Amino acid sequence: MKNPIITKLSISMSLRHLPTLLLLTTLSACAVNPTGGANFVLMSENGEIKTGKEEHAKILESQPVYKDAELQAYVDKVGKKLAAISHRPDLEYVFTIIDSSDINAFALPGGYVYINRGLLAYLTSEAQLAAVLGHEIGHITARHAVRQQAAGKTANILSTAVVFATGVSSLGETASLFGGALVSGYGRDMELEADGLGAEYLTKAGYDSNAMVEVISVLKNHEDFTKKTSTRGAAYHGLFASHPRSDTRLQQAVSKAGEEGQQPNLTPVDPAEFRTSTTDMTVGPSLQNLAGSEARNRYYQNLLNYTMVFPDAWSFSETPTTVTANAAENQGSLKVEVQLLQEAKEPRLFLRENLKIPDLQQSESLSQFGLAGYTGIRPDNDERIAVVYYGRRAFVFTGAASTDPLRTAILDSIKSFRPIARNEGVFADPVKIAWIQADGHTTYADLAKVSRLPEFPEENLRLMNGDYPTGEPQAGEWIKIAN
Repeated sequence: MKNPIITKLSISMSLRHLPTLLLLTTLSACAVNPTGGANFVLMSENGEIKTGKEEHAKILESQPVYKDAELQAYVDKVGKKLAAISHRPDLEYVFTIIDSSDINAFALPGGYVYINRGLLAYLTSEAQLAAVLGHEIGHITARHAVRQQAAGKTANILSTAVVFATGVSSLGETASLFGGALVSGYGRDMELEADGLGAEYLTKAGYDSNAMVEVISVLKNHEDFTKKTSTRGAAYHGLFASHPRSDTRLQQAVSKAGEEGQQPNLTPVDPAEFRTSTTDMTVGPSLQNLAGSEARNRYYQNLLNYTMVFPDAWSFSETPTTVTANAAENQGSLKVEVQLLQEAKEPRLFLRENLKIPDLQQSESLSQFGLAGYTGIRPDNDERIAVVYYGRRAFVFTGAASTDPLRTAILDSIKSFRPIARNEGVFADPVKIAWIQADGHTTYADLAKVSRLPEFPEENLRLMNGDYPTGEPQAGEWIKIAN
């Protein structure tokens, strides 16, 4: 039988030496950080890239991407310009605009950077956009996610996803992946390191490194505004209790980048490119953020006050009174036209007498959202034909498809036709950004009177133009409006 005293002593000695044993077994995990210095990590660069790629796919499944090819190309250009002179230029960087009104930006390990259109609405220059992207690239190049994961601060690598700004509610379904770091960021030291690296990349790329402070000031002003008005929005992640312009450590990090910059002269940037790229960008809630899968390809016709859902991934083109949706590779199509009702008659008779279609196969009456109609298949060409009455108008649908699933999708689309609900006005006619040049009489109070921003238009216009809380447009200055 073992001596209990000896056994207890052996266990005690083993525990006492456990830290040393753990250190010896993990020394191989120490790696030189691309930005300098040694760090303790548990993931190779290949593993980091693989993780980022897998989680990027999940983000694309759960978060709507903003559909504006010109704006996306512009963000790509600015982001890749910074990435090329970063400490990890060989990574394959991917920049994505998330279709959310939240003021937010974040990144995943391995080169994946995301910025919400909500944050883009509050930026006023290419340098400020570069500051946001440069900060996120700084988190990636410094391997902050991998370092925190190795330190055991998160159970999941994605819990350390980078957050540069406020507002995380748009990540509702993926919140479990990101955890509290979406609110708290990486902590003061790593956030300042990312600011310093971002400012360094700004300087190397020919931008003014002070744009980093400008952006953080915009975010701090927004935090102050939301606290004052008690409007929805998460608080700024709290790295700067005082205003960023008076935060000593931030000023030191940014000024150091300016002093050590290899490119003392600023590269000329055409400010019109930022204005052109952000013109017509949606402000406020997004149609794609509506609950339910059918919101993904919902179409709104504001002039005729109707909405319907086209088959998923179908594209569509429109005139003032018609719309045509098409499947890829001409596999299917659906056209909607409108006619005035000259007399009262059953929808079935409208198809027979007005459209001269005497016989239909697989015909059925339609009754949807208080509207009456009729549909069937034309035997001469196998097209789906339908009519739906809405007020004094007859909406005529003509659909063709090469497969049974697409034929079913066309009928489902016709049955989704309905009037636009009163609370859907913002989706039918969204508020968009425009730029105007102020004259000597332009004031935010006057602009607010005609603005379609639903809440606090004067304050929001000041925030969007960097003039909060009391600034006014200067004569000749280009400013954003939202109408």
